[in-house]
Amino acid sequence: MANERLRDALERARVSPAELALLTECDVKTVSRWLGGRVPHPRTRFKIAKRLKEDEDYLWPGAGRAATDATDSTGMVQFYPTRGSVPPYLWDRLLDGATAEIGILVYVGMFLTEKPDLLDRLRRKASAGTRVRLLLGDRDSDVVKQRSIDEGIGQETISAKIDHANAFFRPLRAVQNVEVRSHSTVLYNSIYRFDNEMLVNPHVYGKTAPMAPAMHLRKTGSYGLFDTYAGSFEAVWDASTQQEGRA
Repeated sequence: MANERLRDALERARVSPAELALLTECDVKTVSRWLGGRVPHPRTRFKIAKRLKEDEDYLWPGAGRAATDATDSTGMVQFYPTRGSVPPYLWDRLLDGATAEIGILVYVGMFLTEKPDLLDRLRRKASAGTRVRLLLGDRDSDVVKQRSIDEGIGQETISAKIDHANAFFRPLRAVQNVEVRSHSTVLYNSIYRFDNEMLVNPHVYGKTAPMAPAMHLRKTGSYGLFDTYAGSFEAVWDASTQQEGRA
């Protein structure tokens, strides 16, 4: 199976197969084999990952297994058993690295507000030309109230949390390149997009979002999970409602 992650990393770093061959003291045919799915030796993997500024485990997940199992093109970078186990530095890296697109699809997303400088960071991103789209739940919708019941926290709890989230994000409504909308869709997943990477939090019946799994996804050269969830975000966006009022 072709190593789409390695191919994409070479393109992002603007490193040609010939340059990679020189770096690793191999011939171009060997590089072609790596792009075709063959796994380099450990010392070579380290050298390549360092040059491309990528995680070795991302370029060759499961490198200790047979080469045919080494990678796939789904775009899965890492799976986390709970959203709470996603390391804080990853959220910061993804947010700081975004230059074109930040998209957040949640009912509440209040855990994000624990970052004291979040609003300022989003303002700076928007001022630099980054498109910022926030989708919050419609606090009066039946689906929001049902989700609150399903999570066992009372019918109005999530609605109250949405009120807090709206109050927190309200100052951003007056910022150019930022748009905040409400949606009343059944939220199967919370989605946090940062350019060509995203964190997806699939929801589990009877569990709150922090206790449900999370996936770190990256866009690849072929259609993968990133594209699936990016399409889902756009479908909700198209069905959403512009929030009334400006700060």
